[in-house]
Amino acid sequence: MYRYETHLHTCQSSACGRSPGAEHVPYYKALGYDGIFITDHFFGGNCAVSRSLPWRERIARFCEGYEDARRAGEREGLKVFFAWEETKDGDDYLVYGLPPEWLMEHPEIEGCTRREQLELVHAAGGCVVQAHPFRQRDYIRRILLGKDYADAAEVANAGNRPEDDVAAYRYAQDYGLYMTCGSDNHHSGFDVRDPAVTWGIGTETPINEPMDYVKMILERRPVTLLCPPERFERQPGMSSPQAWMLDAREEPVLMARKWF
Repeated sequence: MYRYETHLHTCQSSACGRSPGAEHVPYYKALGYDGIFITDHFFGGNCAVSRSLPWRERIARFCEGYEDARRAGEREGLKVFFAWEETKDGDDYLVYGLPPEWLMEHPEIEGCTRREQLELVHAAGGCVVQAHPFRQRDYIRRILLGKDYADAAEVANAGNRPEDDVAAYRYAQDYGLYMTCGSDNHHSGFDVRDPAVTWGIGTETPINEPMDYVKMILERRPVTLLCPPERFERQPGMSSPQAWMLDAREEPVLMARKWF
């Protein structure tokens, strides 16, 4: 089985990141991973790059964490792929398959609605995954579910509370969504991160370029979710979160249901 991290941040490009890109590489290499996706926070989220810079300079700086990791990966034999995480109204989306050069030529991506983002990414051959859809934090006003604005849902996220992932798994099951898994790692190193909560996906064929992962998602090829199987089981004391579904106008509609 080939192992890949699908959700990872660097301190060069994500304001909440703590490890530079190169620091992630030996950690994942030692764990037996075959590749990592750098998914730094884009300009709608907790990005470390000033929004006042000219667009092309902003993109160059945004890619610094990825480039740092890529160079280290070439030295140490670990594949490093580019992606990003965009934030709308507290709901986050991972964009895969498009290179930095595409971002350089498409400044309109910054102002896109969720639907426009999906259409623009699809037109370029990429895909969109809603990250940790049931995450609950004090900075998130409400849980917004964008099943019509993503190709898959990240149902297991090591940064979530267990009940968040229980709900995400049931949500994906209910709506027939493709499921992914990632660590949402901001800080690598055996002295600071427990390998037991470093998660990702397992595949039977290698991912040699980002489009290989995009095809897996869009063609709904089976992958193994590299997280504890009990992650999706309801435990005593868990309470089902309240959620809103985004409708065709991207307006939130309160869902009158419990997830477990």
